[in-house]
Parts: sequence; structure tokens; C-alpha cells
Amino acid sequence: MKNETLLTEFVLTGLPCQTEWQILLFILFLGIYLITIVGNLGLITLIRNDFHLHIPMYLFLGNLAFVDTWLSSTVTPKLLVNFLNMSKMITFSECTIQFFSFAISATTECFLLAAMAYDRYVAICKPLFYPVIMTNRLCFQLLVLSFVGGFLHALIHESFLFRLTFCNSNVIHHFYCDVIPLTKISCTDPAINYLMLFIFSGSIQVFSIVTILLSYTFVLFTILKKKSKNSASKAFSTCGAHLFSVTLYYVPLLFMYVHPASSEENDLEMIFSLIYTVIIPMLNPFIYSLRNKQVTDSLRKVLKRIA
Repeated sequence: MKNETLLTEFVLTGLPCQTEWQILLFILFLGIYLITIVGNLGLITLIRNDFHLHIPMYLFLGNLAFVDTWLSSTVTPKLLVNFLNMSKMITFSECTIQFFSFAISATTECFLLAAMAYDRYVAICKPLFYPVIMTNRLCFQLLVLSFVGGFLHALIHESFLFRLTFCNSNVIHHFYCDVIPLTKISCTDPAINYLMLFIFSGSIQVFSIVTILLSYTFVLFTILKKKSKNSASKAFSTCGAHLFSVTLYYVPLLFMYVHPASSEENDLEMIFSLIYTVIIPMLNPFIYSLRNKQVTDSLRKVLKRIA
């Protein structure tokens, strides 16, 4: 018990790399983070200032940009600091706060992606009923449910995190505090933590993935029925880009939180985590906006005013 109370600080090993690569990686990830912040906050500002974009589709997109900024800002700054800091220390309180923030933003993003897919299904498959179905009230309710769901899911895992004790090792083989790496160094049996991850994280991911796949399947069938080459090409292009982003986000999540737990450190887990915490938040503003005519038109107007 005495040893357990002494472990109030942890060491984040960070990404596996040679020492001589750390400065280069710092510059690379700093560039990625700056692009993420500028891209997402720029998209939010664009949507906020153009009244033509004040419709459910862009309200969801603006909130997705906000969550991506939140997710990246939870993970990337500590990653950047550890590239330059040899000690790589983090206190237990900082660790739990980082995990809680990460869990809220990552879960909320899952719900938002599902809500956006449903919005596209209604807009394309039931265009005449779109104003009746996707009202401002329903849009607001879906957004509130997404954030509340993210908070409650994070709260469940955060509470179970406090049952863990650490007495043998304080070295976390990861670049941010996550529940899986923490359970691997815990002296407490983590079976309940793994069970909660499998039940809650698995259920949320399956629900959102099924919603997204069904929505886009109906969208594609509806477009193909119109027998218009231009509309079909546009639908495949747009839906393909969205599904590519969703796939990049969910495949690593499924691998991390639904696959059977391994007691060994796995560099592959860090690579997968890097995709959905750092890379996807940078790509989403471009995937969801550059292929959207209304957003690009609005951006051109802003650029013309500046010029």
C-alpha cells in the first residue's frame, strides 16, 4: 500500500522513435496541429458568419469541427511537449483529466457522425419532408444528446479508472493517457474495466457505424434510381469521401476498444491512436467542406472581400 501511494506521477513513453528524429517529428506534428486548428476554427467561423449555412447540415459540420479541435487539443500539445522534454512526466490528476477530455470528444464525434449521416439520408431520400423532419428542434436535440452521451460515456470509464492501483510501474507505453495503457500497468485486476469498454464502447461504435452505413446505403440507392450520371457521380464522390473519413476513424477505434485485450505493449495501438486523435481532426475540414459547393462558394466570397 505504501508503494501504491508513491505512484502519483507517470511517464508517457510517447511515439517510438530514435532520439535524432524527435525535432523533426516535433516540427511535423506542430504543422499538423496548426493546420487542424486553422482548418476547423476557420470552418466554424465561415459557418457562423454566412446565414446561407445556418441549416442543420452545416450546424452538425460546425460542431464536428469544434469536437475535432477539442480532440486534437487534448492530445497533441502534450505529444509536442514530450518531444522536447526528456522526463516526459505527467501527474495522475493530469492523466485522468486528459483521458476524460479525450473520452468525451471521441465519443461525441461518433454520435455526430451518425447524426450527420442521418441528416444526409433525410435530405436526399426524403427531400420534400426534410424541413418537416429535420427541424431546428430535432437538430438541437441531436446535438445535445451527442454531447451528453459523450459526457456520460466518459464518466463511466473515468469512475472505473479510479478503482485501479499502480504499484509496480509508472511507465505508460503511449503518447497520451488512455484507459488501455493504464490497465496494462495496474496492480488491480482490470477485467471489469475491459468489460465496461467492450460493452459501452462496443455498443456506441456498432450503433453509430450501422446508422452511418444504412444512411449512406439508402442515399446511394436513391441517387442511382434517378439515372442521372452527373448526380450519381457527385453522390459517389461525396459519399465516398465521407465514408473514407468515417472508415479511417472507426477502424482504429474498433481495434483499440473492441478487440481482445493484450498485456503486451503494442506499437500498432499507438499508430492507430495517432490516426483518430491527430490525423482525422486535420483531414475532416477538407473532406467535409472542400467537396461542398456552398462552403466553397462562401469561402470564395470571404477571400474576395479580403483581397
